[in-house]
Amino acid sequence: MSTATTKSATPSGLSEFWYYFSRNKGAVIGLVVFVFVLLLAIFASVVAPHDPNVPSGFQRLPPAWAEGGNSAYLLGTDAVGRDMLSRLIYGTRFSLFIGLVVASLSAVAGVLLGLIAGYFRGRTDTIIMRVMDIILAFPSLLLALVLVAVLGPGLLNAMIAISIVNQPHFVRLTRAAVISEREKEYVVASRVAGAGTLRLMFKTILPNCLAPLIVQATLAFSAAILDAAALGFLGMGAQPPTSEWGTMLADAREFFQSSPSLVTFPGLCILVTVLAINLMGDGLRDALDPKLKRS
Repeated sequence: MSTATTKSATPSGLSEFWYYFSRNKGAVIGLVVFVFVLLLAIFASVVAPHDPNVPSGFQRLPPAWAEGGNSAYLLGTDAVGRDMLSRLIYGTRFSLFIGLVVASLSAVAGVLLGLIAGYFRGRTDTIIMRVMDIILAFPSLLLALVLVAVLGPGLLNAMIAISIVNQPHFVRLTRAAVISEREKEYVVASRVAGAGTLRLMFKTILPNCLAPLIVQATLAFSAAILDAAALGFLGMGAQPPTSEWGTMLADAREFFQSSPSLVTFPGLCILVTVLAINLMGDGLRDALDPKLKRS
């Protein structure tokens, strides 16, 4: 009975994670908002009242609560007559897809390079880190613009460019974590026991470096959404008639004074989504950082 009592008193890893995560109320709010946005993205075809790319015939219709609004178009229509609410809902798909792809590419490439640099050190470390320093020497958005200009405008090329720009953060973080872990007793014991290089790198060291990388991935996720919106606004990212929030801002900028809602709603979507992801990142840091757990 005492053994069963001890097991029940010992919290599982998931329950412990949720305990520290839920202590940050902002992180919980961010999680709720993010889940809502994610559900909108998944069920966009069901939730959206109209086709996002088909004009309704009502050009620059104001929101339903404003004078001259139409209850069939809750947030009004854009300059072409397309339903704003439907385009915003479908825009969640593009923004989350961009964030997921960019964060994944940046994390995989950055962790691999950081693992190599931190484990082998020497000339390999020097070459990799000097390349990362060169990338970090440029303003991120400016470098992304240059890369897209070389590759050509488009959503795919924009994602590749943003991935390259975000990669150095993963490289430096992974390298620092690997350097601090590679000489610890459990790594030395595995090496003495005959573990090969790849096993030491990917099965022994890397799992103990994941906590800060998970937090960095959430930050890269939100940064990718912002950068993609900026490139779309400048005409170098997603191209019309794609219902991507940055592209919607670019289409509406000439109507800022006459129809401010065309600019306000896409901007609010970017703001709320990025803020929610950043709040989640703070919660993940609180839940995964052992130093914060002890405080």
